[in-house]
Amino acid sequence: MSFKPEITIDDFAKLDLRVARVLEAGPHPNADKLILLKIDLGDEQRQLCAGLRGYYEPAALVGKHIVIIANLAPRTMRGEVSQGMLLAASTPDRSEVVVLTVDRDVPAGSSVS
Repeated sequence: MSFKPEITIDDFAKLDLRVARVLEAGPHPNADKLILLKIDLGDEQRQLCAGLRGYYEPAALVGKHIVIIANLAPRTMRGEVSQGMLLAASTPDRSEVVVLTVDRDVPAGSSVS
């Protein structure tokens, strides 16, 4: 069963999925559900806003190698700029949210396909 419309391989190829290492994480100062992440993409560092409060303590995310969409247009969320989006799995009722990580260390910035 598909939840969203079918896409082509060309649509998928537009996504720049990469591995990022979480350098810092803390609560967003103006949002109850968001965590601010500072990430390393190998050749640059960025900030992400992620709706993970209530699911993760920020300190538990530091050091993790996560999967992000690197070419998503920046978006300001409650006064903070988010420069990408991390990928996470969630149950239908959102009682659980699990950040996607890689099972072995790979360099930050590695491509995901």
